[in-house]
Amino acid sequence: MIDVQTIAMPREEHTTPAIMLDRLSFAYPDRRVALHEVDLRVDAGEKVALVGPNGAGKSTLLLHLNGVLGALDGRVSIAGTAVKRETLPQVRALVGLVFQDPDDQLFSPTVFDDVAFGPLHMNLPEAEVRERVAWALTQVGMADFGDRMPHHMSLGQRKRVAVATVLSMRPAVLALDEPSAGLDPRARRGLIELLHALPQTMVVSTHDMRLVAEVFPRVVVLAEGRIVHDGPSVDALQNSALLERYGLEPA
Repeated sequence: MIDVQTIAMPREEHTTPAIMLDRLSFAYPDRRVALHEVDLRVDAGEKVALVGPNGAGKSTLLLHLNGVLGALDGRVSIAGTAVKRETLPQVRALVGLVFQDPDDQLFSPTVFDDVAFGPLHMNLPEAEVRERVAWALTQVGMADFGDRMPHHMSLGQRKRVAVATVLSMRPAVLALDEPSAGLDPRARRGLIELLHALPQTMVVSTHDMRLVAEVFPRVVVLAEGRIVHDGPSVDALQNSALLERYGLEPA
């Protein structure tokens, strides 16, 4: 039996949440249940970390934010728009999903081409596409890398470019899966500074509790597809029993 520990977080109830999950459940084709009746509200501008052991359902939850996994049991809405087949273009314009492995996201000959891919498929004028690419690369500290080939760059650089590919779409929500995984200390520090500076609503799946401590005021702990804790990160990081129970390293 999983004990659920939830601390009420302040909410602007009269505003439309950036993300709302209502009794979200999901099972993979092999019948493995990944999420079980998950309720979650994230308000505009919040930065929320999803933590928990491997297989807890963190990545599956992120994938539901822009409809990657298709059919679901329950309801997911982004800025008031329900995630379903007919709304996927709108939802995917609202949610920028950054995968753990940037090579899953970078496939073009140059950095410029990768970052321009989304805006081009929005049928924007060439001048606006170029403006968006320049702006997005500047946001991630890669303004001079447009002509570079992604596969010749470091992992940290490729992760920054992957973030730029979604920023160029001007999303309201960023969903990042294990963004600090595999980074050396310098690249990790740069990532922390970047995530601090970005204004979007942000939900991040991570095992990096130091990243949580430095960037994310709110932490949601998942275990066996359920939310077992939701509250201020500062409290969770001081709760040794909670950390031990769910295999989380102290920050």
